[in-house]
Amino acid sequence: MWKLLSTFPFEIGTLTARNQPSASSSSSSCGDLSEHYTTLRRFLSPIFPPLPPLGTFILLLCFLGFFFLGSIIDFALTLNEYSPHSLASLKTQTAESLAQDPRYLSSLNIDWDEISRIIEKLNNLDEYPGIGLLNFDEKEIGQWKQLFPETEQLILHLERAPGNLTWEMLYPEWIDEEEESVIPSCPSLPQLQVPHKPRIDLIAVKLPSGRSSRDVARLHLQLEAARLAASSKIQHQIHVLLVTDHFPIPNLFSCKELVAREGNAWLYKPDPFRLLEKVWLPIGSCELALPIEPEGPFYSEGSGREAYATILHSAQAYVCGAIVAAQSIRATGSNRDLVALVDETISDDDRVGLEAAGWKIYTIQRIRNPRAQEGSYNEWNYSKFRLWQLTDYDKIVFIDADLLVLRNIDFLFGMLEISARGNNATLFNSGVMVIEPCNCTFDLLMDHIDEIVSYNGGDQGYLNEMFTWWHRMPRRMNFLKHFWEGDSEESKRRKTDLFGADPPALYVIHYLGHKPWLCFRDYDCNWNVGFYREFASDAAHKTWWKVHDSMPGNLQRYCLLRTRQKAALEWDRRQAEMANFEDGHWRMEINDDRLRTCVENFCSWESMLLHWGEQNWADN
Repeated sequence: MWKLLSTFPFEIGTLTARNQPSASSSSSSCGDLSEHYTTLRRFLSPIFPPLPPLGTFILLLCFLGFFFLGSIIDFALTLNEYSPHSLASLKTQTAESLAQDPRYLSSLNIDWDEISRIIEKLNNLDEYPGIGLLNFDEKEIGQWKQLFPETEQLILHLERAPGNLTWEMLYPEWIDEEEESVIPSCPSLPQLQVPHKPRIDLIAVKLPSGRSSRDVARLHLQLEAARLAASSKIQHQIHVLLVTDHFPIPNLFSCKELVAREGNAWLYKPDPFRLLEKVWLPIGSCELALPIEPEGPFYSEGSGREAYATILHSAQAYVCGAIVAAQSIRATGSNRDLVALVDETISDDDRVGLEAAGWKIYTIQRIRNPRAQEGSYNEWNYSKFRLWQLTDYDKIVFIDADLLVLRNIDFLFGMLEISARGNNATLFNSGVMVIEPCNCTFDLLMDHIDEIVSYNGGDQGYLNEMFTWWHRMPRRMNFLKHFWEGDSEESKRRKTDLFGADPPALYVIHYLGHKPWLCFRDYDCNWNVGFYREFASDAAHKTWWKVHDSMPGNLQRYCLLRTRQKAALEWDRRQAEMANFEDGHWRMEINDDRLRTCVENFCSWESMLLHWGEQNWADN
């Protein structure tokens, strides 16, 4: 527990001092404690054992308050060292640092009419006597004074991030999650210093110019604005105004909390307790946002508004995978809703099977990827954005249909948007991810569909451009069936052991390459395709079929092989034989009953092979 507390972005003494209520507000602060105790329990439940009853919790707080009394006094003494001369020096320091660090500069010319109009949207403007200004130059500060002469402007001083700090340091491709060699830790970013604890009702921040979301300075400024807004709940709620030529971090400042927008000015009224949850998280994927082995079952009072979701569009081939995925979730004891988004290409019979497996069917209209070629695999994969329209739910854990859930992962509902495992470079894998549905987030995704380029041409690349501030879940919660080219023999052996462990050690296996239900059950057919051999694992293949075999026969029939797929498997086997692949899987006799079971009018897969691969060949 103490190790975790030491990683929180607030020092305990600082946080306590900032939130210390006055005598006149003591009764209301007790109400706040009761009101938000449930939120605290929900936030900590994936990390700590269940919290004690409220009375015991209050006693514990009293004990901790006494323990840290010395820290609070030291902090108060530190605040008293500031003087009016210090405030003047802060202005000088801010101007100097702006001139010295181009990362924080903005070439945006502020439209002050936009600022005036957006500030007018605040109710009871006279009750906003204090405005904190962050990252504005001296001329712009003068403009604020002219616009609002009766309002006190406080120049917020923020030391700049170290010059050698890169996005790749905040979002490394790999961290030692098991802490076998080193304990992962994130770089530190300087925090705002606010002398004398003045009343601030509005935090205005000018963000650096540029279209890149992977910008350390932009992240730094937004995190510190959020931290300051989160720290003042006991006194009053703070509005945040972001002046930027690029949309703010959508999962830090939620569009649900957007009060108004005028051009480049975005005004938010964020929930400070929600912000507190967010700024408690690691600043990047440089540390896990969740323990590798969460303790105890996860309980949420909002479990009725939480669901697992998958999506099936443009192809029947994943229906079997979705049915087995549902079976695997239920086998772990989860009773969350299962939601499947399907388009018109999914047949009525397939929908019957999905519903029998437990999925609630939502019919959607597909969304075309404007950069995809007609008929390509990724032509309609932007349909995944429809997940944000599932507003009957507060939290969605999305799972691809080619996943197998081996252990209960309900604790993921306690994580925030976007939580996912790392993929490569600074990116996350969207096969398992936590999202928070909201129509305005869907609108944001659609608004930029023609301008943002996906690194891989698909939805995963697009979402990585929209949600660059994401939170790392342990890879065991989305373990990719993939043997990297650089894997040692020991690493391959350990992965193989994990894929076949009983009881399971992994939470989720993500089946890359050819899918188990499109292979014969005898072995992983990825062995027979040269560029797919890195995805081959007989142990993982066997694990999938074990779950399949636990299903009733009326569901297993959705996993029968079509005639064309049988021919394709034999073709690949012959190519492997010609290449004389040393693993020798191509020599194995096929005993899978599905080879001799026909579900179509045309059953002669052997005759298909006579013209397989010819330029004008068709499967009719």
